[in-house]
Formats: sequence, structure tokens, C-alpha cells
Amino acid sequence: MLYINGEWKEAYSGNKLDVYNPATGELIDSVASGGKEEAKEAIQAAKEAFKTWKKATGQEKGKYLAKVAAIMKERVDQLAETITLEMGKPLPDAKREVLGGISYVEWYAEEAKRVYGETIPASHPNKHLMVLRQPVGVTAAITPWNFPVSMITRKIAPAIAAGCTVVLKPAPDTPISAIKVFECFHEAGLPKGVANLVVGNAEEIGSEMTESSDVRKLTFTGSTPVGKLLLRNSANTVKKVSMELGGHAPLIVFEDADIGMAIKGVLGTKFKNSGQTCISTNRVYVHESIAEEFGQKLAEATSNLKIGNGIEAGIDVGPLINSQALEKVESHVSDAVERNGKVLCGGNRYDTDGNGTFYEPTVINYATEQMKISTEETFGPVAPIFTFKDEEEIIERANHVSYGLAAYCFTNDLGRGYRMMEELEYGIVGINDPAPIVAQAPFGGVKESGIGKEGGRSGLTEYLEEKFVSVGTAK
Repeated sequence: MLYINGEWKEAYSGNKLDVYNPATGELIDSVASGGKEEAKEAIQAAKEAFKTWKKATGQEKGKYLAKVAAIMKERVDQLAETITLEMGKPLPDAKREVLGGISYVEWYAEEAKRVYGETIPASHPNKHLMVLRQPVGVTAAITPWNFPVSMITRKIAPAIAAGCTVVLKPAPDTPISAIKVFECFHEAGLPKGVANLVVGNAEEIGSEMTESSDVRKLTFTGSTPVGKLLLRNSANTVKKVSMELGGHAPLIVFEDADIGMAIKGVLGTKFKNSGQTCISTNRVYVHESIAEEFGQKLAEATSNLKIGNGIEAGIDVGPLINSQALEKVESHVSDAVERNGKVLCGGNRYDTDGNGTFYEPTVINYATEQMKISTEETFGPVAPIFTFKDEEEIIERANHVSYGLAAYCFTNDLGRGYRMMEELEYGIVGINDPAPIVAQAPFGGVKESGIGKEGGRSGLTEYLEEKFVSVGTAK
């Protein structure tokens, strides 16, 4: 179903979108699939709702968001199961995603009360200078399939808290998760038109979002090529944009690091969600003095991960989202082997009697910069190990030419840790911390990994415009 102006609707065309379970290949459900007309209608509904929503008090907006969070908490298990069925991640990971998504709603329920202006000391005795911070307007949001609940709340919650209205287009692989989230918005009594959901044709909906002059803000999470296309298409109306794009995260292990902690770090940043996250480790750099030991221990730990349908108990690694993703992972591993990489564990499709899109968690030793995996985002459960000699060398190699989203570093040298956080050209840096993402902190990249931030105070600012006011008081 589509959700426009507070009502659940079918598409005008009657078209349906089939949703499949990547673990089994089975059809889960068919949902309404809209296009240009539905997008246009949703934008108009958001435009009308903005006239009153922008005037709502922070307390009022916060109360609605708090109610949404409460309803989501009651449905954590249902939401998590939907995620697992649609995109495959193990049920405990899906539950953590839902709880993380709720944390953003709760955070911005409070931040809605803290949209502050500013008074500036005047340079003339007969003037008063002020800065007002006001909602930017109708916001178009496009979310990915790999975190189909938390990516929605991370965008919609700050937009609503700032006083914006929203039209959301979720990924075609995971529309049911979006519908379940919007059921929570509906039952919380959010005023009509404040939040709208349009599932369907990406080209038609995206074009209407970028071309409409009524849409004043576009927020997108997805691949860098698609982000660049949306940026180009938004140029004619000079929209405010925020882009959370691709990544190619390095994870650096120095000779003085706690090896056990570093291995857990790789397991957490590489194999969670089957490596299908923008902040997944793509390159594991290990000091040459400990590289052999580290590779063997990592391979042993990786071999113990249990692969299977995420709905079953005890599963660590679920399927890839589709057959195209599986083929990409295979091509990266084949290329690495052809270039003298050594597979320490994994390296093959995981046999599920012809069903599902599983790939074995894989560790590759002796990785080099000539391999595809060293520059292209694999988006799969493959950990290539590179070696390095010293700090100066690794800083240069770790700083990817194009990407700059997340980086990780393991060391017990405090001074080195501070040097690395300064020198690594990434929007997010975890020092001895493989899980640095929290609702109260900004999330976003530099270079071609993105524009703007999500989360924390910065996430609210993305949905606000500054207006300077000068008041003359001369008699």
C-alpha cells in the first residue's frame, strides 16, 4: 500500500511489486507500485501540510515522535522479522536495527524542542541583529534496502522535528518494512500529509522528486553513482541536499594492538549484514610483523561463523540481497585469486540446494592494490588482508582517493591513536571501536562518500534554513 495524505492507497495503475525472500527465493508478498502521479500527489499533500506543520511547537512535534517511538517499541519483534524476511539479515541483527531506529526517533523527539535562533551583537547602536532557523520545507527522502527501518527513521525523525514534511521512497527490495514503519506513524496520529510513502518506479518517483520546485530538500542514502545522478537532477531547482553514499573503509591493525579485539572488530565490521553496509570494512591493513598470525586467527574465527536463513536461531551470516550482488562478490574473489591472493577460508557460494543467495564468509591473504577489491566497494562478506611497514605508509594507503565514509584503527599507543584520527580522511573514525554509530553523533562522509550529516545536532540542522533579520530601532 501507498500512504498519501494520511490514507492508505493502491496505485492508480493497479501495478504490484513482488517482494522475495533472498534466503529462500520465495515470494513474501506483492505491494502497490506507484509512479509519477502518486509522487506528484504525495508532494502536493506534503506542501499543504507544511503550511501548518511548520508552525507546530517543538513540544507538539516531540509528542508525536515520542508516540511513534512507543508504538515501534511494542512492535520490535514484528518489525525485525519483516526485515529478516525481506533482506536476509539474522533476526538478532534485525532487532538491533529496529532498536537503533527507535533511538533516532526518541533523540529527535527531544531535539524538536531545541531549534534555537541566535542574537548577534550589532555594529550600530540603533540595530538589533538576529538569526532565525526555520524548516526548509517539503523533503524528499530515498532510503536503501540494507537498513530498511533505521534509515527511514534517521531521515524522517529529524525532518519532522525541524518542522518539515516528507515524501519517502523506499528501496524496491524492502517496501514492506517501510509500510510497517508508516503504520506506526499513522497510528500515532501524525497529521495528514506530514509523512507520505510512495513505493514503486524509481525513475518516475525520483524524477518527480528532483524536478519539482515544491521539494526544497532531498536526502538520499545509496550508491555514489546514483547519488551523483540525483545531484545533477536537483541542480535545476537548487535544492538543499544531503547524500550518504558509498564507502571503502580501511581497518588498520598496528603491531601493538590487542589482536583478539582487532579480530572481533573485523568480524563485526565485515561480516555483519553479510558485509552489505556502507561502513563495512573493505580493506584490512595489518602490520607486517603480525600479519601471518593475524590472518590465521581471523580465518579460524571466520570459519566458525554460521551461515543460513536469518530467521533461524544461531545464524551469524545471512544471504546477499540478490543474484547480482552474489555475482559481484564472486568476481572480486576470482580477481583476487588471479592476482595471487590466497584464500584462507571461504571463497565459494554456500550451497542451499539451489535456493538463496549465500556466499561463504571469506578471508584473503596477500591482497594488493592491483585487485578490484582494493578500490571497488565489494558489498559482501570478503575480508582482504594487506600488510604495511610503518605509520606514514599506512596513512597514505588508507586514505582512499574517492571514498571517505568510515575508517577503523586498532592500537594501544595513545599518541598514535590521536595521530590517526587526525590524518585519516574519513567522516567517521573508530579507534579501538568497531561500532561507533549512535543517534546522538553525526554520521556522514567526505569526498565522494557524501554531503551533510545524519544523527546528532547536525542531523537536525540539515533540515533547517538560516534567515538573518536586521531590525532598525532609530527614533
